[in-house]
Amino acid sequence: MNLIPIVYENDEIFIINKPQGLATQGGTNVEKSVDSVLPLQVNQKIHLVHRLDKETKGLLIVAKNPVAAKKWTLLIGQKSVVKEYDALCFNIPPKKEGQFKSSITEHGVEKSALTFYKVKKTFTDESNNISFSHIHLTLGTGRMHQIRIHLAKQGFPIVADDKHGNFKLNKLAKKLYGIKRLQLTSSRLTIPVGKELKTFEIPHGFEITNTE
Repeated sequence: MNLIPIVYENDEIFIINKPQGLATQGGTNVEKSVDSVLPLQVNQKIHLVHRLDKETKGLLIVAKNPVAAKKWTLLIGQKSVVKEYDALCFNIPPKKEGQFKSSITEHGVEKSALTFYKVKKTFTDESNNISFSHIHLTLGTGRMHQIRIHLAKQGFPIVADDKHGNFKLNKLAKKLYGIKRLQLTSSRLTIPVGKELKTFEIPHGFEITNTE
């Protein structure tokens, strides 16, 4: 059985559905990663053009050769690729949609960062005094841990984010609802293919009750 589902393939790229818990890139103390598992699965060398955190699941572009890797790294850098995510967060934003714009420190350098958001559903467990929001997010920039940091800064940390989230609420969500892993999915990619735009979408993988 193939470990990594392939959503789309052409002469230049694979779009894969990266499983949660699988690192994108190998390194010290990393047993399995996309760049070690996928080449064995497809029987060819692959080239990473962007990353997903180990605990973030979902759509990821991987290039088939160095020329394609250069092209797609540039397309992503030029924002010709639209990356969208879904997150289950604690608390409920006062506005249904908007943007988060605050700088993020990346490799010791402070960089501007922009994330657009739209609240899809909300749920309040009044008996336990805890609220959740399903938030759809579109990257305006691509900084490391950008979505996780922006949401946490604004007071809507992603459920089970053990690095940037709310540890007290994480513990409560684990106890009450059995949620143990980061609730963030790279759920939608729109890419240029020839003269057209193609959109790929996968389920976000969590459900909460709509309060409306």
